[in-house]
Amino acid sequence: MNRDFTSIITAMSAEEKVALLTGSGLWRTANLPQHGIRDIVMTDGTYGVRYSSAQIDGSEKWSMDDFISVITQTANQASAEESAAKGGSEALFSASLPATCFPNGSSLACSWDSELVYQMGQALGRECQHMGVGILLGPGINIRRTPLAGRGYEYYAEDPVVSGDIAAALINGLQDEGVGASLKHFVANNSEYRRTEMDSIIEERALREIYLAGFQRAIAKSQPWTVMSSYNRLNGVQTSQDPFLLTQVLREEWGYDGLVMSDWYGVKDRPASLLAGNDLAMPETRRDKQTLLAAIEEGTVPMAVVDRACLRMLTLLDKVHRHRRPDVQADFPAHHALSQQLAAESIVLLKNEHDLLPLRAEKTRRIAVLGKPAQEPVIQGSGCATTVPYLLDRPLDEIFDLAGDDFSVSWAVGAPDDVHSDEAALAQAKAVAQEADVAVIFVSTAVGEDGENGDRQDLNILAVHERLIREVASVQPNVVVVLANSDAVVMPWLGECKALLETFFAGQGMGRAVAEILFGLRNPSGKLTVTVPNTLEETPAWLHYPGENLRHHYGEGLFVGYRYYDKRRLTPLFPFGFGLSYTQFTYANLTLEATRLGAEDTLAVSFDLSNVGQIDGKEVVQLYVSAPQGELIREVRALKAFDKIALAAGETRRVTLRLPVAELACYHPGLADWLVTPGTWQVQIGGSSRDLPLQAEFTVDCPARHVPLRDDNSLQQLIQQPEAFARVVQLISDKSHLPADRVREKLIRLAPDLFCGLLIALTEFLALDIERDELNAVLAGRPYP
Repeated sequence: MNRDFTSIITAMSAEEKVALLTGSGLWRTANLPQHGIRDIVMTDGTYGVRYSSAQIDGSEKWSMDDFISVITQTANQASAEESAAKGGSEALFSASLPATCFPNGSSLACSWDSELVYQMGQALGRECQHMGVGILLGPGINIRRTPLAGRGYEYYAEDPVVSGDIAAALINGLQDEGVGASLKHFVANNSEYRRTEMDSIIEERALREIYLAGFQRAIAKSQPWTVMSSYNRLNGVQTSQDPFLLTQVLREEWGYDGLVMSDWYGVKDRPASLLAGNDLAMPETRRDKQTLLAAIEEGTVPMAVVDRACLRMLTLLDKVHRHRRPDVQADFPAHHALSQQLAAESIVLLKNEHDLLPLRAEKTRRIAVLGKPAQEPVIQGSGCATTVPYLLDRPLDEIFDLAGDDFSVSWAVGAPDDVHSDEAALAQAKAVAQEADVAVIFVSTAVGEDGENGDRQDLNILAVHERLIREVASVQPNVVVVLANSDAVVMPWLGECKALLETFFAGQGMGRAVAEILFGLRNPSGKLTVTVPNTLEETPAWLHYPGENLRHHYGEGLFVGYRYYDKRRLTPLFPFGFGLSYTQFTYANLTLEATRLGAEDTLAVSFDLSNVGQIDGKEVVQLYVSAPQGELIREVRALKAFDKIALAAGETRRVTLRLPVAELACYHPGLADWLVTPGTWQVQIGGSSRDLPLQAEFTVDCPARHVPLRDDNSLQQLIQQPEAFARVVQLISDKSHLPADRVREKLIRLAPDLFCGLLIALTEFLALDIERDELNAVLAGRPYP
């Protein structure tokens, strides 16, 4: 492509510019050969490449009804052939080319392994190059605010640090292979209930510190080629046309210079969206083209705004074409092995009473494998991100393979129907379990309940699966549950099992990964990136979900996930950051590189991590901080850094995590700025948000900043701001002819009793002749005539 973009833009007509800034069909950009502009292909998804030949390569046109119909279909198929059978002959997923189905976001982030996620990004990039895809529409990093959210399985965590770092690793891997990412959904798409209509009402601190923070972190660390706006409204404004989000925050504050695109059919007002900074409207619609062209001709959208978006678009197209490598052949077997490794690193061991796992021939030689998901694994969520898996590991096959001659494995489905109990199948499962030394039961949430345009109705696993657990536990004391689910579930059945493996949606390699963990060929090392509640009703968003009158108030504010449980001193079923291992780790000898730091400094935090068990393992080390008391409400603790450390049995390693003081800042709405609270901070190190054996303190020296005072503030508030207090003392001294020291002493003594505003306190109680404007000028440090 000719890289003289200015001359190209000058030569284009208004109609051609509008075409350039609008999709062509469903998955392509405009092709304008008269200007040397070639189109590119973009497609979903976050954890696998979904390439629909019929739509991308053919002439198939899709309506909005077709689009909605497709994205709400169930897509947990066991193979490409079964995908076609279950999806129907017209289903988008059945026409998709096979690709590697990696662990979904809710599973992947439980690896806490940025290096491995980078490799996944590279693999996705190579598969995109193999298929001719220039932009992969992901990753999605919306905060998992409520476990009911239909697309929660696509997203990484309830915490922005984990979300941002995992996303940045994936984006860097993808873009290092010459394929652009589209970081989405910007922002506050935290539930699917009426998602194109709902207005997410979020106070500014929570918006910036929780919901925007992951995007800011990912962008700073990876510079994604594109960012995708979301469907919902935010504080009354459609996000796809919100200048606060797309211009003030994204571009002016964060310095992002890439392209912003809409989610599919997410633009409500095309001229307004372009003016706000949304460059590309996807997919192609007549309405968007017509309304934008009319606005340009009327002059309500200046040509300079159009040309700026065209420049971003041409820059993106040039970048994609320059990095295009049509000779790349994806190594799908190698990527399958990577999907197995990612699944194994992400699976979380939540319970392991009496060290039931790993299975040993001398203790549990006879194994009963039960549950339909052992044969038809639930590996991914439904919706546009769904991938037709190139290969698929069935857990039952993998268990038979690894068991060999050392174990005797038997199988029963137990619950062949997801809705209705089958008494004969249940009786058979109990009989098989009773004859075994251990029963491994595969269970799941309802297939298809997750996905786009709708949220989960509850946090239960399938009722027939819960009954299977309870019935089997009545005849077999050694029960292992293997759970597949989009997001957190409640577990009233937890007492019926001795061991529990949480897989979430772990992709096509899940079956092998589970089998290797069961038999001890891999040591589980995944840790939760969400808090698992005891009940739905105790979750932070419960009282405000799903909202009413098309307004969804985020009433918990900052206190999302573990922040909520910590603040309320509640004990969840499993805390954020939790996960067991087949070995044991200890933490010792915490040291801080410095104990006094300035606002620009970075603190090095070092400690000894030891594997004191008998086998090699990996530990996710986590660093949290607690702020000193200040003017603003703060969380009890907040995650600020993490790493995954591999240690051989008996090995000790010195680990160092780095904490930039700037990342301690909170957003002060009154000052409309970020500030670090001066004072004594606490750093805490450990293996979960509720297991932090190492603690130390450090002091941050930086100027305290305050909201400017006015005449209606109290005397007590004035005393907390020494400089302003000194000016008022001098004013009173001048007016009353009393010494300043005496005035100061008197004001401090009277402050607890003077509840009224300063002006009233000074004029009525102290009988001083002070004008309102005079007092406000002194408070602000301005001269008064």
